[in-house]
This record gives sequence, C-alpha cells and structure tokens, in this order.
Amino acid sequence: MGGLEYPPYGLMKDVYVKIMPQEINVIDTYHQDVDVSSFLHIQNDLDIADARMFVINYIWKDDDYPLNKIPSKIELDIFDEKFSNMSNLEKIDKITVLMDHGVDSKAYLFVASTSNDKLVIYHQGHDGDFVLGKDTIQYFLDRNYSVLAFAMPLMGQNNNPIIDLPNFGKLKLTSHDELKFLESEKLSPLKFFVEPIIVALNYVQKEYDFSSYDMVGISGGGWTTVLYSAIDPNISKSYPVAGSVPMYLRFDNPKNMGDYEQMIPSFYAKVSYQDLYVMSSYGENRGQLQIFNKYDPCCFSGTEYITYENEIKQIISNLGHGQFEIFLDENNLKHSISKESLEIIIHDMRS
Repeated sequence: MGGLEYPPYGLMKDVYVKIMPQEINVIDTYHQDVDVSSFLHIQNDLDIADARMFVINYIWKDDDYPLNKIPSKIELDIFDEKFSNMSNLEKIDKITVLMDHGVDSKAYLFVASTSNDKLVIYHQGHDGDFVLGKDTIQYFLDRNYSVLAFAMPLMGQNNNPIIDLPNFGKLKLTSHDELKFLESEKLSPLKFFVEPIIVALNYVQKEYDFSSYDMVGISGGGWTTVLYSAIDPNISKSYPVAGSVPMYLRFDNPKNMGDYEQMIPSFYAKVSYQDLYVMSSYGENRGQLQIFNKYDPCCFSGTEYITYENEIKQIISNLGHGQFEIFLDENNLKHSISKESLEIIIHDMRS
C-alpha cells in the first residue's frame, strides 16, 4: 500500500475542461412554451420608476437611500505589491465602507495616468478578490479608463465578522447563504452588495470629474452589475458576464441556482430578473449587453437566454430609449471574461 500513488484527478479535470467543451443546456420544451411576458411588470417609464422605488425600499427599508453617506475610511495613493507592475496607473485609492453588523467592503480606485475621464466599475464574483480580475482592470487602464474595483461581501479583503444572533448564537459570516439569518424587518442583506458601490461613488463624484460611468462584472459580480445598474440610472452601459438568468431557467439546473441573494422569493416575485434587465437598459444613452460563455463549466451555459432575449428587446423598443443585447462567447471554455468579450465590451462602450 505504501507504494500506491493516486492519479492527479485535479490536473486531469483541468485538462478535460480545456480539451472537451462542457455539455450545454438545451432548451426544454416547457421553456419554449414559457410566457416570458407574464414575468414582466414593466410597460412604461412610470412602471420603471415604481419598480426602482420598490427595490430601494426593499433594500434600505426604514433607512434612507445612502445618497450622502461617505466612506468610513479613505487611504490615498496606497502601495499594494499585487498591483505594483500595472501600466498607465497614476495611483490607487483604497475606499472602505462599513455597514450593519460590522460587515465592510474595501474597494480600490485605479486612477489612470493618461485618462479619458471615464470610469469603469469592475466587480469580481464569488471566487474571491478583485486581484483575480487584474488582467481585466489592466485592459481598461491600457485604454485610458480609470477603474473602481470591488469584491463581493465576505470575499477578498472584505471582512468576515462574527455576529451574535438572537435565538441562534454566534455565527462567523463566511458565505452568502448565511446572510439569510440577518434578514429582519429593518435589514435586507442585499444592502451589503450594492451600498458599497453607492458610497464609493459618492466619494469619487466629489473628488473626480468623470464624464461617464460604466459597469462590468463576472459571475456574482455580473449579478451585482444587473442589480446595481437597475437601481442607479447614472450607469450608462452595463456588462454582466455569466451573471444571471431569470428564475424559470434556474429551477431545473442546480448549476444555475445561485447563492442566497439570487434566489429571494419575496424580492424576485415583485421585481423579476426580466424587470431588472429592462431597468438596467432603459434610458438616454443607456444599455445592457449581457455576455454568456456557451461552454461555461460553472453556470449559465448554453443558449437558453434566447427564451427571453427578444421580449426584453421589444419592451426597450416600445419604451423608446435604451438598448439590450446578448453576446454568446462560443470560444471561451472558462468561467471568465475572455479577450474576445472584452473587445466586444470596449467596442460597445465607445459606440
């Protein structure tokens, strides 16, 4: 037994993913027959205003929308060795936002040396810190965009506080599914996902004079991109990559189910994903381009998006302002933003 060696299963899996496209989702018959319009509650701009007010009230409840809240801490021109070799980078400002139960969010503002005076908000997903998106951040810096980068709550540099829960005891927050224990009449944990962006932008808008704000996110950061751009009409163009699909495309595929924040019945029954897509796309000089990887090994693979694509486009056309598009990356076998997708994004930003 001492001479037995186990096969390198992890390496074998990595090789398999690289050489063999993963099985993609086919469109089931009952998905073909889904009446997508029945999940859409928006028909005009007044409906959008009402939906946006519902989202704000649901998330902040009795608290005011944090339009004037400032970051808990600003550290100017910091040094972080992980980003020390980046080009066209004048400086990094570190922005810390403190929220309920001691949950915090730490964002980096990468200020371009040669700047086009435009800002890209970049949001990482569930895999960890935004250093994982370093190549994407560098891509935009190389094209003279400054970048404001975030990780999801409890991920990356963000903390994992210990909460003393009435009736349950102490809980160290390490995953999003645990956030459901914090729900109350006075708090929606959805706040932890979007309030840091609002507060960081409060600082950015005061200290800098950017002419436009676009948002890009991967995976859970793509979901955040959808939700935040639905709330904030100051986001011109939004680009969720492998970020979300409507609820009816989640139930039959465990890979599409998502964490707590993506599956809250009381929220999505009132404002559906389709509503959020419309809210993110509507407005003068606004638009959303969703990107999916056809062979994504994580989630949201395949072509099931075609069951709702035209319906959203039609609503936006009827509203008269905005744009909604979907791009299918057929060459990227990873759960990531490919160079091809970045080229599609930058072309759309500049159009």
